[in-house]
Amino acid sequence: MPVDLNTSVPHSARIYDYLLGGKDNFEADRAAAAAIVESSPSLPISMRANRQYMARVAHYLAAERGIRQFLDIGTGLPTSPNLHEVVQGVDATSKIVYVDNDPIVLVHARALLTSSPQGSTAYLDADLRAVEQILSSPEVKQNVDFTRPVSVSLIAVLQFITDEDEAHRIIDGLLEPFPAGSTLSISTVTAHNPQAVQAAATYRARGIAAKERTDDEVTALFRGLDLVEPGVVLVNRWRPDAEAAAIEDTHVQMSGGVAVKH
Repeated sequence: MPVDLNTSVPHSARIYDYLLGGKDNFEADRAAAAAIVESSPSLPISMRANRQYMARVAHYLAAERGIRQFLDIGTGLPTSPNLHEVVQGVDATSKIVYVDNDPIVLVHARALLTSSPQGSTAYLDADLRAVEQILSSPEVKQNVDFTRPVSVSLIAVLQFITDEDEAHRIIDGLLEPFPAGSTLSISTVTAHNPQAVQAAATYRARGIAAKERTDDEVTALFRGLDLVEPGVVLVNRWRPDAEAAAIEDTHVQMSGGVAVKH
């Protein structure tokens, strides 16, 4: 079945790709990106900081928490290092299921399927909101052992869920079937950066739902879970390496954290 990319309408994943320097985008995406960057010039730096955060979180979960199976929802377009490259670098037997519902991500999903021979990667075309569909899919059932801890990653995606009750329903549903020791990783647009607030407004003006959240609102997304240190912070301040530590907070528009199910 041919994939309808609907290239005349900007899409968040393709805007993200363009701002990261990728080539999988179209004029509508580039025009939207230009408008967003005009009001929020630090956005490309912030997006790179968020990508680095994803990699640090993944390495922490694999190396220090011993997680060997990952459910990454809202994957976005492949950008190295992808999550499986990070965690399989720690343990080649790690298994990863990527989930996204953007047609252009589906087109490029083969780049997400370059697993080590010892482990596995799978790609599921599904909407974040379709929790039961995700958990009951063959991709998840064949690659995830529900009796062992799993990492659920919601990186740079919850800003597109603007209703808090819906966000909690999604998170609670995704974590419910998994045992203690499972983890939740989040990054989302912060309300504490004026550029981030303006960028979210520009997304909305372009027809893309977007919501900024305060640190308290992000912390509330982890209700019932145990936040690991340093809690909810700007993504460049979460267990930073030298590269992250060098990024000025004023350029970072995303906050996040990691929590463990008890």
